[in-house]
Amino acid sequence: MSTPERLGDLLRELAPRVLGALLRRHGEFDSCEDAVQEALLAAATQWPEEGVPDNPTAWLVTVASRRLVDHVRSEQARRRREAAVAAREAPDADLAPAPGDGGPGDRDDTLTLLFLCCHPALTPASQVALTLRAVGGLTTAEVARAFLVPEATMAPRISRAKQRIRAAGGSFAPPPAAERAERLGAVLHVLYLIFNEGYTASSGPDLQRHELTEEAIRLTRMVHRSLPGDSEVAGLLALMLLTDARRPSRTGTDGALVPLAEQDRSRWDAAMIEEGTALVAGAMAASPLGPYQLQAAIAALHVQAPRDKDTDWEQIRVLYRILGRIAPNPMVTLNHAVAVAKTRGPRAGLEMLETLDRDARMQGHHRLHAVRGYLLELAGEPAAAREGYQAAARLTTSLPEQRYLRDQAARLAPDAGEH
Repeated sequence: MSTPERLGDLLRELAPRVLGALLRRHGEFDSCEDAVQEALLAAATQWPEEGVPDNPTAWLVTVASRRLVDHVRSEQARRRREAAVAAREAPDADLAPAPGDGGPGDRDDTLTLLFLCCHPALTPASQVALTLRAVGGLTTAEVARAFLVPEATMAPRISRAKQRIRAAGGSFAPPPAAERAERLGAVLHVLYLIFNEGYTASSGPDLQRHELTEEAIRLTRMVHRSLPGDSEVAGLLALMLLTDARRPSRTGTDGALVPLAEQDRSRWDAAMIEEGTALVAGAMAASPLGPYQLQAAIAALHVQAPRDKDTDWEQIRVLYRILGRIAPNPMVTLNHAVAVAKTRGPRAGLEMLETLDRDARMQGHHRLHAVRGYLLELAGEPAAAREGYQAAARLTTSLPEQRYLRDQAARLAPDAGEH
């Protein structure tokens, strides 16, 4: 990894700590974030020439605080009342540590910042955007690219999210004990959404978007460090690691999708599999089962099988049945149907899919048609399977998935064997 890449990683890691330190003292989201961005830019310019300071967090907090003070003073110059207040203050009063602070940046407020960005007043899409911007340290342009929208569209969206938090009375403080579990659930859901969008992009020319999966894993590691005893946090991190371990073999040299059964398992990341397996084993032994732990356990069974035919589908079926009870979801049912087909036959899996035909959330979703096509093929109905693949290809906006599904349909065409 080059020096600029290492510096970029360091600054992204420090960004939420610096923003948290400023928010804890000053409370103005927009002004604090602007000041942090200026400090990060200053570091990116100065550190390559002058070297990284002994305490880079304190350096960033100090520089950002000064930028914030400069901004406040310029505002005060236009307002007589604020100007009178500023005149009575010591020049660097705003740089003094807040009560309980050991020094600039000594506390890590990343988790509190995540709670704020995942405020219940925001939609999931706004929570994701604000988390990537404020906690992930991505620029507005980078967040816009993550959503595949113009920067001019994303900037007002992020601004509106901050305004909604302010209007809802959101403050930079841990949520009350009574709300903590629910708010932590929202944080984990947002990180899960970021990871999923990176692992299988919902649209565009690429199947995977590595920058999003890596960011989701990095942020989840931060939460895990803050809450090492939370089994669902450990489960989510394990799920991400075990899933992302398969990334090197998910696409061919031409970027085409390679299904799990056909992947070269020797290319899977053994270190990620080892870490993820240890995490989920510890999490499941420590507390009652949660949805992320169960999904991680299923992912572990997939990556532990030396060959696709060695996959323990019976245990996967049981885990999906439990998951469907504690966290019912149409995607869980969809995956459960595949496990049932593998253990009880394709007809049993197809019967499960019929329950999803009446689910409004699945109407028009390409994965339902893709799974139905797959199970119909297993059941020996190539014509019906081909229709399922074609319907799925029409509905997906991911070009690699679209190409794969069309290839599957073409393979089942009546004249396919004549060429």
